[in-house]
Amino acid sequence: MKIILTQEVSGLGAPGDIVEVKDGYGRNYLLPQGFAIAWTKGAEKQVTLIKRARSAREIRDLGHANEVKGQLEGLKVSLKARAGDGGRLFGSVTPAEIVDAVKAAGGPVLDRRRLEVPGHIKSTGAYPVRIKLHPEVTASFNLNVVAA
Repeated sequence: MKIILTQEVSGLGAPGDIVEVKDGYGRNYLLPQGFAIAWTKGAEKQVTLIKRARSAREIRDLGHANEVKGQLEGLKVSLKARAGDGGRLFGSVTPAEIVDAVKAAGGPVLDRRRLEVPGHIKSTGAYPVRIKLHPEVTASFNLNVVAA
């Protein structure tokens, strides 16, 4: 089965890639989860749109990735969240909130899907957060969650 990936799937490819997969994997997992669309001639236009959007937000090269890594590692990121007694949060901190906190702290705009958060953040405190900027470059920074 020939499909077009709409999201990054580890071990398979990046958004916009046209890949050949087994019928069951494509029909039962990739298509229903929204990770891919069926390949047609008309879908080729969508591939170009996906690739154009990816190139706009992607790190250009290894040098740029190292530059962004330097910015992130020198950054003090703090996130205010509603918390009850004992520092327990109402809900948990999402990757989108972390990306917004990095941008508010003066950092670069990041892709929330590339964040690696240790489990669910459900209480105040300091947490290590990693982000994969490039296949060869991974940056890490500390996220300080404080009660609002």
